[in-house]
Amino acid sequence: MTWLTDPLSADFMLRALLGGVLVAAICAVVGTWVVVRGMAFLGEAMAHGMLPGVALASLLGLPVIVGAAVSALVMSLGVGLIARRGRLSHDTSIGLLFVGMLALGVIIVSHSRSFAVDLTAILFGDILAIQNSDLTGLAIALGVTLVLAALFHRAFVALAFDPRVARTLGLRPRLAQVVLVCLVTLAVVASYGAVGSLLVVGLLLAPAVAAGHWVRRIRAVMLLAALLGATAVAAGLLISWHAGTAAGATVAAAAVALVAVSATLRTLVPVLDQKGASASR
Repeated sequence: MTWLTDPLSADFMLRALLGGVLVAAICAVVGTWVVVRGMAFLGEAMAHGMLPGVALASLLGLPVIVGAAVSALVMSLGVGLIARRGRLSHDTSIGLLFVGMLALGVIIVSHSRSFAVDLTAILFGDILAIQNSDLTGLAIALGVTLVLAALFHRAFVALAFDPRVARTLGLRPRLAQVVLVCLVTLAVVASYGAVGSLLVVGLLLAPAVAAGHWVRRIRAVMLLAALLGATAVAAGLLISWHAGTAAGATVAAAAVALVAVSATLRTLVPVLDQKGASASR
């Protein structure tokens, strides 16, 4: 059992594990709605569209999380504005703003010779460098996420099936859509400093998709996705410790692998049930 206990003897590994579990919980709640509503492109665009803010914050000596938050806010407001004023589809608006923000970020990076932020850190963060202040911020973000998800649960459900029904029931679908986008923004920004842009997207999508193979009720998907996300974090950190691989990238790979494992096991379950039923006769 030393392969399991040795990594946990290091304080930074314990903080990484706890921080990863908090991120997994946030992403499980938000990611379930992202998958149900088919908003995966928004999550990815939000995560990668933060590059200009991160670049500017780094150049100005400001906290990276501040730049990420500003870029995410611009993305959120811009998508809604372009969709309303330009009469474009939601996906088209996201795509245009995503490309524009990403291009702006690359221009800023290429124009500055003093830019010293590692691209790997932008994509996968530095989960092993999580501090107690980061854990506090993630815990607060999780609390806000749970409160908003609970308050708007009925509106989100109605919005997922038919916005007209939501409007008829007085659930204010436009407000629900804004809150849902804000939740995606909160999840991406709160998690970005610890795990980077790609790992945020991985934990937003993969655990929720894997959980959807086994359960259908929204709350059950959220709970199982949180457990699967935490499992991916723990497995990724252990593999990273023993194999000497990049921690964030390994956690992301473990999360994606969970989808394949879950899908494979789900196809085998009916076969196993049939064999069990035959043996009992």
